[in-house]
Amino acid sequence: MSDQKDVNSTRRLLTVLGGALPLAYASFSMAPQTAVAAETKGKLDNRGRSSAHTTMAETQPPAGINMPPGYAQTVARMAYVWGWPLVNMVNRYTSFTQAPKPGLLNGVVPVAPSGKVGMLSHYVDPAETFVTCPNQDVVYGLGFFSLDDEPVVAQVPDFGDRFWVYALYDARTNQFGHLGKPYKTRRGFYLLVGPNWRGSKPAGITEIVRSPTALANAIPRIFMNDTAEDRKAIQSVVDQVVFYPLKDFDGHMKTIDWSEAPTLPGPESNGEETKWVVPEKFFDVFSHVLDSVPPLPGEEALYAQFRSLMEVASRDPDIRKLLVSTAVDTERDVIQPFFQWRYNGLPAGNGWNRSTNNAQTGLDYFDRTGTAKSNMFDNRPTETQYFYTDNDATGDALNGANTYEVVFAQGEEPPVNGFWSMTLYNDKHLFHPNYLKRYSLGTKNADLKRNADGSLTLYAGAKSPGVERESNWVPAPEGVFSLYIRAYWGKEPILDGSWKPPQIRKAV
Repeated sequence: MSDQKDVNSTRRLLTVLGGALPLAYASFSMAPQTAVAAETKGKLDNRGRSSAHTTMAETQPPAGINMPPGYAQTVARMAYVWGWPLVNMVNRYTSFTQAPKPGLLNGVVPVAPSGKVGMLSHYVDPAETFVTCPNQDVVYGLGFFSLDDEPVVAQVPDFGDRFWVYALYDARTNQFGHLGKPYKTRRGFYLLVGPNWRGSKPAGITEIVRSPTALANAIPRIFMNDTAEDRKAIQSVVDQVVFYPLKDFDGHMKTIDWSEAPTLPGPESNGEETKWVVPEKFFDVFSHVLDSVPPLPGEEALYAQFRSLMEVASRDPDIRKLLVSTAVDTERDVIQPFFQWRYNGLPAGNGWNRSTNNAQTGLDYFDRTGTAKSNMFDNRPTETQYFYTDNDATGDALNGANTYEVVFAQGEEPPVNGFWSMTLYNDKHLFHPNYLKRYSLGTKNADLKRNADGSLTLYAGAKSPGVERESNWVPAPEGVFSLYIRAYWGKEPILDGSWKPPQIRKAV
């Protein structure tokens, strides 16, 4: 039954996004992956294909075909949509791991060589432009790994009652492993390994965590209240958030003073997120993605078409040029619209959208590509639920020329086991610099003022709503902006969708 569902999903995808792709290839996914793997193991021809008896279920496009430009363009367009998040990951890995040692790129974002993690010691700098939709509720870390080259030790200190999670992402930007307070993870050493690692658990290692792809990365998130006291209190535990190659494991907790992390030079920002996917170079990386990321069950048909396309392009310069122009067009026509929140996730009520299959996308390429474009590296729904909007309750675009009220009735703030916040972003999904140095409000803020009836009103706009309301105000740019609610470790009303974010109305 599950095999047939995979076939149907693939057929719908090819029909909607590919149009001309022959649906006969979707039948390839009907062969159970384990059976095909067992039959073909050790029996590959010089093109990496099975030399076993070919059946209808295994038929793939032959090498040497002359592909019509229209067909090539159709397959290339789907390849660009499907592969955009994966190429994004490869390019980030290539860039960030050039760091000679753990530090802060341009003094704002943590970086490290492959196999290690860099950590902040406080909230991320508002000048950060290397990833969209950062937040100032947590202390972040970041590192990339090639786990088939060498496993990585993730050191987990005792976080006490503080919320924390180590989000581990594979090459598809999906999470693997379960390390964090929601999972009652205990202090210890966790070994991150790739899909082809065959060692036994070393003495002193608490648990082995396997990634489905060799390329992986980690983004630790540790909650911190916006007070001087908590900034001081968090340092000792943050300094023990250390990742390193297995060869450096000695069974003892390592400590790094992350407040002394060196500044490393990086590219200058133009006020937008670093362009991690360059359309003109996309297909230069795409073949590597196909070779290094194995297909999910149900994706065999897509891989067959993509490999056929790349084989044709390797010997036909006109098709190669067509791939570049198709990538440019698809970036403009398909990828760019994902930056609008109405195309991300599902309606959540009152003009907001919410994330759906975040960090566990499977065959949901719509969510995977949309998220990679607009707010990459989100957490699983059970770890964090995201609500976002570009518009007020009337459907008009949020604009800093107005002052808006977001009213949470008494008892109607996001129901969470962890924490919640409302963050304001500019039109680039980045922070708007302001004299208050305030970019979000929520659980971390001890000075929020409640109304007489117990409700909570937050304000957003370019102008102060008044001194008496300023503690509840997030400054906005003069132009358009968006609002973004995070609910970390949500309770059942968050998970089942029964909690609705409040309406956003212009202040009278």
